[in-house]
Amino acid sequence: MSAVNDTKLKYSVFLLTRIPGQEDIQNLWISLTFCFIYVFSILGNSTILFIIKTDPSLHEPMYIFLSMLAVTDLGISISTMPTILGIYLFNSREISLDACFAQLFFIHSFAFTESSILLFMAFDRFVAISSPLRYASILTLPRVSKMGLVCVLRGVAVSFPFPFLLKRLQYCRANVLSHSYCLHLDVMNLACSDITVNYIYGLFLTVFTVGLDSLLIFLSYVMILKTVLSVTSHTECLRALNTCVSHLCAVLFFYIPVIGLGLIHRLGKGSSPLLQIVLGYIYLLVPPLMNSIVYSVKSKHLRARIIRVFVK
Repeated sequence: MSAVNDTKLKYSVFLLTRIPGQEDIQNLWISLTFCFIYVFSILGNSTILFIIKTDPSLHEPMYIFLSMLAVTDLGISISTMPTILGIYLFNSREISLDACFAQLFFIHSFAFTESSILLFMAFDRFVAISSPLRYASILTLPRVSKMGLVCVLRGVAVSFPFPFLLKRLQYCRANVLSHSYCLHLDVMNLACSDITVNYIYGLFLTVFTVGLDSLLIFLSYVMILKTVLSVTSHTECLRALNTCVSHLCAVLFFYIPVIGLGLIHRLGKGSSPLLQIVLGYIYLLVPPLMNSIVYSVKSKHLRARIIRVFVK
């Protein structure tokens, strides 16, 4: 009897995938690259959190949102680090179903939370540029704290069903994942049960979380541009736009890979496995690394505090 017809036959582990066709010497450089990315991501975001926490002058809405972003970036890095480094440093490809479900829950929770934070950061920039005199009264610290709580609750709530929706399925086909970590779409596609509910729920979340957030961020920047272009002074116009550069980079680092990866998993059945793997690494590894670098370089006050700490 074939594996597909035997409903009692289920895999107890999944096999993770590394970048294909790599020689040992190339694998060494890839391993060192991932170690470098994780070390700098964790150090960079931890430094931002330390500076903001210890410097009262940075206890402002913009920097509080930045600290929330740093926490989610740390969460994403820590969630993916065990399996990615395990597969490249120790050739540990196997992951149990329960461990896989737990990992994808944390990855998706932090990703959805980051999407919400980026949306609120866009709102922060809009208020700062369009109503600078009312900025402090609109974005009070209690209100910012509540917004942060909403981001966390939203991320956890929408990701909570994923492990249960996947646990009810049977996995009796190939058990090789497309990445070095677990994602809902990737695991779902390995099931030999009916995945209609998983597909509809995943598509619903993509549209009404990532899709809606990216649309609202786009509209925020349209309104920001409209406000900035009404400013008569060219210098003030550039100064206002300059305050948005870091956030705009964070938005591009996050949304371009996540939208591309979602499209590939749903529509690109014949796409290159290497493209899926590389885009998956960009999706989860680049934002935590680049956000800390961009904000540390572009934020004058944050950069000055960091230099002061390390110069001492």
